Amino acid sequence: MPDPFPMPKPPEMPETDARRPVLIAGPTASGKSALALEIARESGGVVVNADALQVWSCWRLLSARPAPGEERLAPHRLYGHLAPGADYSVGAWLREIAAILSDWRAGGPRPIVVGGTGLYLTALTEGLAEIPATPPDIRAEADARRAAEGHAGMFAELDPVTAARVDALNPMRVQRAWEVMRATGRGLAAWQDDTPPPLLPLSEATPLVIEADRDWLAERIDRRFDLMLAEGALEEVRAVLPFWESGALWAKAIGAPELVAHLRGETDLATATRRAQAASRQYAKRQRTWFRGRMGGWHKILRG
Repeated sequence: MPDPFPMPKPPEMPETDARRPVLIAGPTASGKSALALEIARESGGVVVNADALQVWSCWRLLSARPAPGEERLAPHRLYGHLAPGADYSVGAWLREIAAILSDWRAGGPRPIVVGGTGLYLTALTEGLAEIPATPPDIRAEADARRAAEGHAGMFAELDPVTAARVDALNPMRVQRAWEVMRATGRGLAAWQDDTPPPLLPLSEATPLVIEADRDWLAERIDRRFDLMLAEGALEEVRAVLPFWESGALWAKAIGAPELVAHLRGETDLATATRRAQAASRQYAKRQRTWFRGRMGGWHKILRG
């Protein structure tokens, strides 16, 4: 969807080489997609999605994917190309963007990689450990444990080095670390320490990270969700109700569980809206924490 609160290019923007890839990280509703489109229109390039929610075909409004009119202004890649239920991961995303980078190195358009999924961006610029896929039976065991007892028990079983690195408050990150240990007999940290070279080192790109004032961002988040509803987000959620799976990757769109609860008659729309806005603000907080901890070498753009 278009940025409902367009902003001029910030004065702290560095000069960007028209052939050099640009990386743009930022929390939800911070204006990063609008910035990517502006750079593409001014100096060329293909806008490449680095947001784990915007890959799903069912979420244009709720994931704030670029609108069709915006996509016509510049080439866009890796947006809305997966149907719900498809198997996807950061490794799959890296394989897809590798082809885009190969095209650029052969003389094609430079990528302008934009998104709020910090793991995608750090995997791109720092490398990703080549960990074997989790067998279905172990995934089912982990899913059952998380549903029955939460993730604290799995966290307690991690090796000390992995436990020190993983976000203990993120159930899916803890579960992933536990699955790796259970499936391979080796801690996630040990696999990470064997990481191969990155596809795009920071030295080859112009890396930008938006640092947004908390209150300024919270207001934008709340207003944007109201706009999503006005443009049809509720109907977007209604369309997936027949095959809704609360634990599926595609069902993690912020606001989707709350609107599902409303459509099922479990809560009124005003309550669902407040809860969705609160969930989005919490998500932005986690994003900002990740960016501060992992992107110290990126050029900061201040907003708010």
